[in-house]
Amino acid sequence: MSVFDVFSLLGGVGLFLFGMTMMSTGLRNACGNNLQGILEKATANKFLAIIVGVAVTVLIQSSSATDVMVIGFVNSAMMTLSQAIGVIMGANIGTTITAQITAFDLSSITPLFLFFGVVLYIFVKKSFVKYIGTIIMGFGMLFQGITLIKAEVKPLADTIWFGNIMDTLSNPVLAIIFGIVFTALLQSSSSSIVIFQSFAVEGILEYKVAVYLIIGAAIGSTAPNLLASLTANRNGKRSAYINLIFNILRAVLIVTLINIFPQITDFICKMSPGDIGRQIANTHTIFALVAVIALAPFSNLIIKISEKLIPVLPEETEKLADRELKYMTLNQNLPSPVALHQAQMEIARMGRLAAKNLRQALECFFEPDDAKIQKVLDREESVDILTEKIENVAVRLRSLGLTAIEIEKVSKMTISVNDIERLSDYAENIVEYISMLKERKAEMSEIALNELKEMAQATLQSVDYAVKIFETDDFAHIPDLYDIEDKVDDYKTRLIANHVDRLMVKSCDPVAGVVFTDMVTDLERCSDHACNIACSLSFKPKLTK
Repeated sequence: MSVFDVFSLLGGVGLFLFGMTMMSTGLRNACGNNLQGILEKATANKFLAIIVGVAVTVLIQSSSATDVMVIGFVNSAMMTLSQAIGVIMGANIGTTITAQITAFDLSSITPLFLFFGVVLYIFVKKSFVKYIGTIIMGFGMLFQGITLIKAEVKPLADTIWFGNIMDTLSNPVLAIIFGIVFTALLQSSSSSIVIFQSFAVEGILEYKVAVYLIIGAAIGSTAPNLLASLTANRNGKRSAYINLIFNILRAVLIVTLINIFPQITDFICKMSPGDIGRQIANTHTIFALVAVIALAPFSNLIIKISEKLIPVLPEETEKLADRELKYMTLNQNLPSPVALHQAQMEIARMGRLAAKNLRQALECFFEPDDAKIQKVLDREESVDILTEKIENVAVRLRSLGLTAIEIEKVSKMTISVNDIERLSDYAENIVEYISMLKERKAEMSEIALNELKEMAQATLQSVDYAVKIFETDDFAHIPDLYDIEDKVDDYKTRLIANHVDRLMVKSCDPVAGVVFTDMVTDLERCSDHACNIACSLSFKPKLTK
């Protein structure tokens, strides 16, 4: 085998991998945001989550891409681990479709796919048609790559070193390890299985060896997800570990079954006698199906193992509790006054959460702390999630047969939820100002910081007061709240005037000056939202800005 033959083989592998990438990209672009929408709607129903995982992976031809999306959703709390594990299991089935497709011999019509794909991509301006062209081109490149690989592996089989490698792989343990490493390097189990198919079709890889390579490839396919999880939070990392744990258990299960019952592989071979390419594809699919059917009932155990590997910290438990409704049960048999009181208590709890976030954000502004900043960002996500949950339940409260007055109260409480959510948004703004000052290496003067501290204390006082008034219906203290709000307004006027004076004598850093004025504005608006919250259930006018 000459060096040019090696180049051709590598070129075939490269063309195949690029074709896979193009086809996957084209499919994702053609589907638009629908795939993410489908994944987001995966429910706690394990069966449905598995179906979703299969469907999405079949569409984008990449279990790694599906799993990376899942990690992203888990990382942002849009999906729980219970939902994620179902999608991950489904992705392991969906990825087997590639080997089923490539088991067909389409080498004679591959140039036709390439031609039509190029025509659609180059000469048609409509985006959707271009995406279809990309899919067809990728499909053609994929099969052209397989054709090149098959043409070059024949002489490769005659080389001594390659024969030695094949002899080594007759050892099941070494075959599994080779499958893991090879797939991890390719970053795709579909790609490695198709290459194993090509080797087997050309007679240089026995079916029994391919079986163990398939088992190893499933474990190696988790490498991209483990890499993607490095920048994820602890729950995102757990979702990647779930995939790894599932595939390790799958390997143990399959190895045990085929050794106790060798008739399993004999049966698979009899399904497609004389067609080893199809036998490998069927083995890949059947192994995945058996693993999911056998391990799906133990999904909670797999989640617990991932939580043992990455222990749940107290702050994570707190975060999970923050994101769940505590009072709003929406029991159909519940009297409407009780249901409304529960809603009021839930919104008040959310108000305390937003107030806590604002307080911690301000603490970070005056004394930066990366750990606290992350807590502020996590808590902001919690407030956003609670906002959506409370609003959804508030809509369903109408099914309790409320009176006109009660319906109006629900509407006012829903508006107050938005005011509370804005308080947490301002907390996020404040930690962003910290990053801005750090990136620009800007410093605020001691005088300016002290002024902001005074205004911040008054603002926090108004927010705490407002949440208490909302929770207790103690509207007699609303005038006291307005006194605090007037004080905050006075701070805004005075601080902006002082800032202008500093600008006139050029004793103010430009970036720090921008942050200062933005902070003053944000604090004043927080006080306005506090008045809105306190007055939402009373007759007092609101101060929305």
